[in-house]
Amino acid sequence: MSETRSALTTETKPVQFAGAEIRRRRRIGLVAVVALLGVVCLASLVIGTELVSLGTVWRAVTDYTDTGDEWIVHDLRIPRTLFGIVVGIALGVSGALIQAVFRNPLGDSQILGLNSGASLSVVAAIAVFGFTSVWSYVWFAFVGALVAMVVVYLVATVGTVAATPVRLLLAGVAVGAIMDGVSFTIRNRNPRAFDSMRFWDAGTLDGRSVTVLAAVGPFIIVGLVLALAVSRTLNSVALGDDLATAMGGSVARTQVCSIIAITLLAGAATAAVGPIGFVGLMVPHIVRRLTGPDWRWILAYTVAAAPALLIAADVIGRLVVRPAELAAGIVTAFVGAPVLIWQIRRRAVSES
Repeated sequence: MSETRSALTTETKPVQFAGAEIRRRRRIGLVAVVALLGVVCLASLVIGTELVSLGTVWRAVTDYTDTGDEWIVHDLRIPRTLFGIVVGIALGVSGALIQAVFRNPLGDSQILGLNSGASLSVVAAIAVFGFTSVWSYVWFAFVGALVAMVVVYLVATVGTVAATPVRLLLAGVAVGAIMDGVSFTIRNRNPRAFDSMRFWDAGTLDGRSVTVLAAVGPFIIVGLVLALAVSRTLNSVALGDDLATAMGGSVARTQVCSIIAITLLAGAATAAVGPIGFVGLMVPHIVRRLTGPDWRWILAYTVAAAPALLIAADVIGRLVVRPAELAAGIVTAFVGAPVLIWQIRRRAVSES
């Protein structure tokens, strides 16, 4: 008996050591990702149409006196960087939740039509009701994102066919295209709506007042709290409804809380800066290679990696067509589209 106990103890020690080593590497990796976010934020304050010295950046942040180029950092680049952080977190976490809850590795708020639904609702709010303040049309963005999600799911489950990842993807692309078409029609027939949406629709971090952050910030915070609340059960839900129930998890509660969180995060992000796609698709795939399949760590990494990606895209957009700029949403589309194609081809090969 003692020999059996000794053998079991000897076998469990390597397993425990391996688990501790994996956790240590994950912590080190998370610190590295946070440090990368810090570097990208610093680059966002320094790099642009006009380069600003580190000394000027430091004075603008710590002791602003409105002299020299300090106003560029204080009035333009700091708000732009803050938007990149907040919106990046919202887009990344919403994408991770979509992929976990719907068990769809190709899930993203843009691909599944959520951004298009939010955009259409905002256009309708401006064209029909004359709303031009984010405080008023942010509610329409939430409703549009939720309606788009419901419609996509219903289209993907027409008849008795299950909502497979591919069906959800195709339904999202189709529904998003229809909503985008309606949105463009409204804008072409209503110059006021078109003028109000011209820069917003490109998905840019530039030209946004910090009051917009005050409007969408509380909704993003609530969405993040809900994402944190369901993070412990995402691992079991990702394995399937039956297995999750057998493990003691509440599938329905997790799905409802996740859908609310996705709606708040995607709707608020779209209302703030316009539709920006592929951030929620790329980041979870990138960090999963570092963290493994544990969704708690995926979400933790995403909170730092998603804003780093979005801010980096914004910085690249300032440089590629100087002295003009490309919107961050255009840059993420150039990067994200090849990632989506690669994922589709990878899944096709694995299923063949």
